[in-house]
Amino acid sequence: MPKRKYKIAVIQLNLNDVAENNLKKCISWVKDAATKGAEVILLPELYSSHYFCQSEDVDNFALAEPLYSTSFIAFSALAKELGVVIIVPFFEKRMAGIYHNSAYIIDTDGTEAGLYRKMHIPDDPHFYEKFYFTPGDLGFQAIQTKKGKVGTLICWDQWYPEAARITALKGAEVLFYPTAIGWHPKEKEQYGENQYGAWMNVMKGHAVANGVFVAAANRIGLEQYIDGTDGIQFWGASFIAGPQGEILAQASHDQEEILIAEVDLDLQENVRQNWPFFRDRRIDAFGDITKRAID
Repeated sequence: MPKRKYKIAVIQLNLNDVAENNLKKCISWVKDAATKGAEVILLPELYSSHYFCQSEDVDNFALAEPLYSTSFIAFSALAKELGVVIIVPFFEKRMAGIYHNSAYIIDTDGTEAGLYRKMHIPDDPHFYEKFYFTPGDLGFQAIQTKKGKVGTLICWDQWYPEAARITALKGAEVLFYPTAIGWHPKEKEQYGENQYGAWMNVMKGHAVANGVFVAAANRIGLEQYIDGTDGIQFWGASFIAGPQGEILAQASHDQEEILIAEVDLDLQENVRQNWPFFRDRRIDAFGDITKRAID
């Protein structure tokens, strides 16, 4: 029988370094999280490099890796060694000209439990992801692992209630959001608090509306590697929320940290029994949601 309780971890890191160093760093932090009792461990988006989407530069495609190569080999061995599930977000080279922003869900025996490809791709100043990433084609998934049934969505996906809803309806107990989001330094004073608040509130809302646990892993630090720009100041603040939107663990804006919280499926069931949002959905009236606009 699946466990009714298990511990999850979010790892918040500065990843403004070369791939080899970031890999070593993440392996060390995953080991630390496992030592602290974590059973499902989440890394930030595009863990292996600085956030290269600040510019449109074909040289950055060299950062991508084919499926089941460097990242999978390293974290597969680590998951098996530690007996934990690891969610590993990476830059996937599918074939020449097709690249994805993806995440492995690696099970406790080192096998691939699932693969997710980011569905929603942004194109904002210094977040030029459409230049690099083909939209995902694997859909929204709930992945059964030996620790629990989990869903992985990636960063820009976090703003879409439809993505959270479908993943939860498929049985995900936790929505994991590997993330790379921050402030444009010149905008922080005027807009920073509202931007950060909106980011956190929308995911807390997904937890409430779907009766699920939510875990978001962000990076930290100023990444300023393009001449003549201010870079991006990643705001950290990774968190884990329960199925009523309650904050179970919260990170700082500027420190590398591990957050750990317990997923309690009995609590989740109790919340859904008392707040039966799934029961009361008017699925007969939702057809228009598939339209781009309702003119």
